[in-house]
Amino acid sequence: MDFIFMLTNHDRTVDGALAVLEEVKPTGLTHVGFKDVGATPEQQRALAESAHAAGMTVYLEVVSTSAAAELTSVAAGRAAGVDWILGGTNPELALPLLAGSGVKYAPFPGTIVGHPSALEGSIEEIAAQTAQLTATDGVSGVDLLAYRHQGVDPLELTRAVVAASSGPVIAAGSVVTREQIAGLKGAGAAAFTIGGAIFDNRLPGDGIAAQVRTALDWAEQA
Repeated sequence: MDFIFMLTNHDRTVDGALAVLEEVKPTGLTHVGFKDVGATPEQQRALAESAHAAGMTVYLEVVSTSAAAELTSVAAGRAAGVDWILGGTNPELALPLLAGSGVKYAPFPGTIVGHPSALEGSIEEIAAQTAQLTATDGVSGVDLLAYRHQGVDPLELTRAVVAASSGPVIAAGSVVTREQIAGLKGAGAAAFTIGGAIFDNRLPGDGIAAQVRTALDWAEQA
């Protein structure tokens, strides 16, 4: 299971993200991401170029709350040269913008509300939408806010979504502990993201780079 370090806190790209990226490059990190909120198109391109130069896979997660802003973000992510666009809730509009780009796309299943984003809907509804999404040409997987759903068991939800999906399931948001990571791996998630928990110093380790190493260790040991 892959660990994607998000250069984000409170669902927006942090100030000084490029400097943080330089700080974590020696950790062995191979997957890094940022949000469409908080980073200009120029900053997104600089982050993508720097991460690619270090051999990393780059993710842009779309958390904009309007369709128009989402489409602007998808277009900016394509222009920045990211490898994956995660999130968003309008695949019928986003997919034409990504056609022919080679960018992989994993939208949110379920009902997304608010900012920071939260997930609503029954397990059955979210799984059914996952099956529909991943049967669509151009959709590579889904971006699941498993631990941002307040009404269901996150691992039961993840297992159901993995079973319904024909592509990888990336678990995003509110992952903080070794137990959560082990549970997500057992449920079949292909990857998980951590951002804010590291910037808020909630993982073991002194500083950002040390906490990234902790998350990498937990992913390897899960």
